Amino acid sequence: MEKEIKKGREHPLSIVINDAVKIFTELGFEVATGPELEDEWHNFDALNFPKDHPARDMQDTFFIKDKSGYVLRTHTSNVQIHFMEKFSKEGKKPPFAIVVPGKVFRNEATDAGHEMQFYQLEGLMIGENISVANMKWALLEFFKRFLGEDVEIRLRPSFFPFVEPGFEVDVWHDSKWMELLGAGMVHPNVLKNCGIDEKKYQGFAFGFGMDRLAIIKYNIPDIRLFYQGDLRLNQF
Repeated sequence: MEKEIKKGREHPLSIVINDAVKIFTELGFEVATGPELEDEWHNFDALNFPKDHPARDMQDTFFIKDKSGYVLRTHTSNVQIHFMEKFSKEGKKPPFAIVVPGKVFRNEATDAGHEMQFYQLEGLMIGENISVANMKWALLEFFKRFLGEDVEIRLRPSFFPFVEPGFEVDVWHDSKWMELLGAGMVHPNVLKNCGIDEKKYQGFAFGFGMDRLAIIKYNIPDIRLFYQGDLRLNQF
């Protein structure tokens, strides 16, 4: 008798990322990808980070020892810069909407809620007459499809160098508010840096951690479990 071969299963992070991408593509976004090893222009400068911003410090960023001016990307926002640069160089004009799933790296002390590597999903929509209302609708529609119709969201003012105004976005789920992502209207300097007419076009960007969404969806107690290679993770 032939030995039964057990079928593998998708990793919880893969499931969550694929589900999120599917929802956003149904909402009209296309998927973009880019490098994990990035130069400082695409990771910081083009995104309106000043030279003395704390994120550039060794405490937050992995700089490459033998490749001056390069870092392990700290967010997937670098891809929106690559996308918009290429878009404008090809003579194309907005509108466009993209989502960027991928791994990012930050020099953090690890614990149950923090890791030095994690997955992020960035979103970007640029066009004419796009407002915070469009952003709020897209995010609310995503979370309704991802977590259930009982979801609500709220925006709280916050600061990020690449958006103005900027917001922390809280999601009401399982009878409590959870801070899940940052978002805002793309700063005119970012559009200008990428060759997009900042006087004619505007748009929004958002980014959230896919690990955090997987923890919420599958009630996983420790973010470090995602990266330990333990097949029992599939129990969640």
